[in-house]
Amino acid sequence: MTLKLLILGGSGEGAALARALADDPRTVTTLSLAGRTEHPAPSPVPMRTGGFGGAEGLARYLAETGTHVLVDATHPFAAQMKRNAVEAAQLAGVALLAIRRPAWEPVEGDHWILVASLDEAAAALGTTPRRVLLTTGRKELAPFVAEAQHFYLLRSVEAPLREALPPHVTAITARGPFNLASERALLKSHAIDIVVTKNSGGTATAAKLEAARALALPVIMVRRPEVPEAPSVETVEEAFAWLERHHDGTISA
Repeated sequence: MTLKLLILGGSGEGAALARALADDPRTVTTLSLAGRTEHPAPSPVPMRTGGFGGAEGLARYLAETGTHVLVDATHPFAAQMKRNAVEAAQLAGVALLAIRRPAWEPVEGDHWILVASLDEAAAALGTTPRRVLLTTGRKELAPFVAEAQHFYLLRSVEAPLREALPPHVTAITARGPFNLASERALLKSHAIDIVVTKNSGGTATAAKLEAARALALPVIMVRRPEVPEAPSVETVEEAFAWLERHHDGTISA
């Protein structure tokens, strides 16, 4: 039996799973990206870009393509897509697996300020001018534009639109993984005194938290949104094991 999978991408795990399945002759895999990144990393499996038209549109796509398994490997903050995945799998009657990496947790030496949104993160910077490392992405900068007293070192995978930037900003583009030495050097060279980030979890960008801890810098941490329950694993390796159990050895790791 050839197993047809649709991976809803947007995370490193989604890309890794697509690479791992690319050469398995027993699977036909498509990687779907929302299109928020204009120049995504190359994929060894066919890619689909753009939305589906909500849960019902995704369910229609699953039915029309004869997809057997829907893998939700979207970004931890893609709450609406995660809700759509759960509903669409139910409507289409296909199996669903979510890859949900653990959130970061503070350890001794961390000084985290927990907030529920980017608006709260911007407000938590306060009125006194700060030098901020901002790693929340290039699309949702309006709360920080409004807090124009601060200097922002904005790091994102792709360059933001110039007109969307705060007035005092240096924008750099980089794709993880990052290491402690380079992150510490970045913070020191720009005289950063506070970090703002989303709790994405994983190892690719965790070094900035280590660097902030080493330099005794506070971190404003945006909590993850609530997402619906779903059959889930934390790693690509566990996803293989789940697929093996669920489909009687149709897939090999």
